[in-house]
Amino acid sequence: MVLCPECETDLDVEEDEVDEGEIVSCPECGTDFEVVTTSPLELKAVEEGYVDEEEEVESEDGDE
Repeated sequence: MVLCPECETDLDVEEDEVDEGEIVSCPECGTDFEVVTTSPLELKAVEEGYVDEEEEVESEDGDE
């Protein structure tokens, strides 16, 4: 069990269910966190303006 660093709500995220670099969101406060390490599970708040690399690649391959 990991708690949201912002509001301390249980995020219900298991170490073996996420990968490093994955983004998880708190259902209570809506803050997005990046998974820094999976063992132990460590989260870092995502800064505003952050663009997920996968989303960025998809937008580059879109209509031009």
